[in-house]
Amino acid sequence: MTDTIIATIAAIGVVGGACQWLAWRLRLPAILFLLLTGILAGPVGGWLKPDILLGDLLFPFVSLAVSVILFEGSLTLKFSDIRGIETVVRRFVTTGALVTWGIVTVATQWITGISWGLSTLFGAVMVVTGPTVIVPMLRTVRPTMHIANVLRWEGIIIDPIGALLAVLVYEFLISSGTGGGALGATLTVFVRLILVGSMTGIGVGYLVGEALRRDWLPHYMFNVATLAAVMGAFALSNALAHESGLLAVTVMGIYLANRKGVPVEEILSFKESLSLLLITALFILLAARLDLDLLLGLGWSAVQIFVVVQFLARPLNVLWSTRASSLSWRERGLLAWIAPRGIVAAAVIALFSLQLEQKGYADAVLLVPLTFVVIIGTVVLQSLTAGPLARLLKVAEPGSGGFLIVGANPLARAIAQALSQNAVAVRLTDMLWDNVSRARMAGLQTYYGNPLSEHAEVYLNTAGLGRVLAMTADEHLNELACTRFKGDFGPKRVYALRVGAREKGRKAVSLAGLEAFGDGVNFVELSRRLARGAEIRRTNISEAFSFEQFRANYGERAVPLFAIDPKGRVEVFASETEVQPKAGWVVLALVDADPDEYKRPPAKADATA
Repeated sequence: MTDTIIATIAAIGVVGGACQWLAWRLRLPAILFLLLTGILAGPVGGWLKPDILLGDLLFPFVSLAVSVILFEGSLTLKFSDIRGIETVVRRFVTTGALVTWGIVTVATQWITGISWGLSTLFGAVMVVTGPTVIVPMLRTVRPTMHIANVLRWEGIIIDPIGALLAVLVYEFLISSGTGGGALGATLTVFVRLILVGSMTGIGVGYLVGEALRRDWLPHYMFNVATLAAVMGAFALSNALAHESGLLAVTVMGIYLANRKGVPVEEILSFKESLSLLLITALFILLAARLDLDLLLGLGWSAVQIFVVVQFLARPLNVLWSTRASSLSWRERGLLAWIAPRGIVAAAVIALFSLQLEQKGYADAVLLVPLTFVVIIGTVVLQSLTAGPLARLLKVAEPGSGGFLIVGANPLARAIAQALSQNAVAVRLTDMLWDNVSRARMAGLQTYYGNPLSEHAEVYLNTAGLGRVLAMTADEHLNELACTRFKGDFGPKRVYALRVGAREKGRKAVSLAGLEAFGDGVNFVELSRRLARGAEIRRTNISEAFSFEQFRANYGERAVPLFAIDPKGRVEVFASETEVQPKAGWVVLALVDADPDEYKRPPAKADATA
């Protein structure tokens, strides 16, 4: 028996990993393949039975896993990101949620005929969206920053609110079945949930923030201590007020994200592998519990519910929440289309439907298949159509000439500053905090972490960027980065700088990207030149001073890096491409100091001209 359980758990990990890889290769949400796997393994094949596999541990595991996922998401919510659209976000998660709740509740009761109580519970769960689906979708759709920020904030904050509403409806149904006073009992539960969840989240967040800011913990314990604090806050809040834990961990994450001095970047990365594993396991396990006979028995009723959620409830929610806002009608149109449901909806409805079924609510079994129809329908439809719709509405980020620079070393910072000073969007990414810190002090946009990680897949902001320049001292990382971003930007928009000079007599190793800055140019040599006082200089090309004259004037003292045409378009000097700057163009080149200047103190590594 033990060997069977171990084999089943291992199989979930292996097959789930294969689903994640396939989703990455096809640039589709992983939830599609995870749900299909769970359905095939569970109700179709009968190989996976989560209730037997985990027994009484199933729903505690689901709840803890969801809490970790929500905490990670809330750590990215900074109030500065929604400056100017705070009112829109606030409406989405308050009165807008009530709009969705009311419409779905009425439609569910009218279409399916189940009781008003169960319809109200289903409507409460349907107010949530799916942050685990929305954020990867945003990377593919690449909408404007306003749309991306609204959807990200809504997706993360609305999840605990939806769970809270579901708890209130559940308490009302249970109280109604035991006598009078149901409304008063529900209001009492509501106040207790808000107070306990908020206070617990802020209290534990304050203690964690103090521990991280004041170095009460060694650096290697940051990750473990934060994870323990998240689980502790979730368990404590639930113990004080049943089902308030999700609100507590969300409040805790938002508090830490917006508190000054807390090294959020260092604790963000600790859960990327864990969160990926949890999401993978959750979708497979919950899909495996689906009853296909019930799903097929719903027939067109389930499809009609999906149509109401997608084409009526969401547009009316957006219409109400964005009234009198600065958002254009095009932006509102895309917001009205994107609202996929995800893991929280599946987890919450599975928990409460089971409990209500045990208490005599026979129709509660219908809530799970209804929820999965909405999840699958919204994810499939929106993931396939959101991108073309964003381009049709002209609210997708244009194919930009901005650069994602892999590496934030002195050479990368100098190049980033030169590009930035010429109105070219730049973002640097590095795994060394010292490099990232120096880049930020220089006023450059950064991402701290591994650009190849699952966390970067979700949180690395590439808005306004259209090309990649890999220039670290790690040849292998450069290769992997080029391979990773070819799918996003295209093979002819990915560049890599060789680390060292080619060895004589040895065949050159081909790069995954175009060879940046020309044949023979390498990272080590450029870094040495920069340290000896070389500067990145801007030179205007004209009829009186052609590019050929530039070459003759500087000779080997200059390495041309970029050429900018009169319309602001940037060309990269590379071995595989021939750039011929003409009159009106600008050339950015790394130019050595004059020989008699070598005795002077070295210029700062970040200097540009």
